[in-house]
Amino acid sequence: MANVMLVAGAWLGSWAWDEVVPGLRAAGHQTCPLTLSGLAERPGVPAGQQTHVQDIVGEIERRDLRDVVLVGHSYAGIPVGQAAARIGDRLTRVVYVDAEVPVDGGSFASGWWQGQAAFESVLADNGGDWPPPDAAEFDGQGLTDEQIARLLKGATPHPGATLTEPAVLARPLGELPTTYVKCLLDGPEPNDTVSALLTSEHWRLVTMATGHWPMFSQPAELARLLVEEIG
Repeated sequence: MANVMLVAGAWLGSWAWDEVVPGLRAAGHQTCPLTLSGLAERPGVPAGQQTHVQDIVGEIERRDLRDVVLVGHSYAGIPVGQAAARIGDRLTRVVYVDAEVPVDGGSFASGWWQGQAAFESVLADNGGDWPPPDAAEFDGQGLTDEQIARLLKGATPHPGATLTEPAVLARPLGELPTTYVKCLLDGPEPNDTVSALLTSEHWRLVTMATGHWPMFSQPAELARLLVEEIG
């Protein structure tokens, strides 16, 4: 049995994993969906990048979890990767679900496809937060109208400081046992940082024929994949 900590990406909370959890529990694993500071049911909690890392590390230590599988989706790969490097022998595996990975000294904003200045301008125009996308931004991601509506109903603005503060790595990510899940509708190849890490003997790549939000579009399939990777 593993303790599977599930951390969703920007705008989302623990609720995003509701349809994934049953498959993991049916396989005998303990699930620990986590809401990061400032999101979902935790609005208004001041949060920077290291706050989110400590949310994860602190919950693991508070519950004295062992045999931990850390699952990070999208943005959450950045704090998950940092946390994984800090919890020592409590860690069994890291699973990145179509996620960003932390780069020491870098941030989510510094890797933004339009450049950091453009991303910071969006934050400045929205009171320092990253607003949830509109429905059109989910086109082509394998989601039904109902799934998009559910996603947007639960989405909350994302604290900007968590996206602009730099990551701090306690050890190289390539040393950690890791699975990277590439969702093919969101692009056929991982980014260059992930591709370089996949040359490590400790990393492996698996794919899903869906978009960037598989916990909504293919939750049962994602649960099966996680069970296989834990096994």
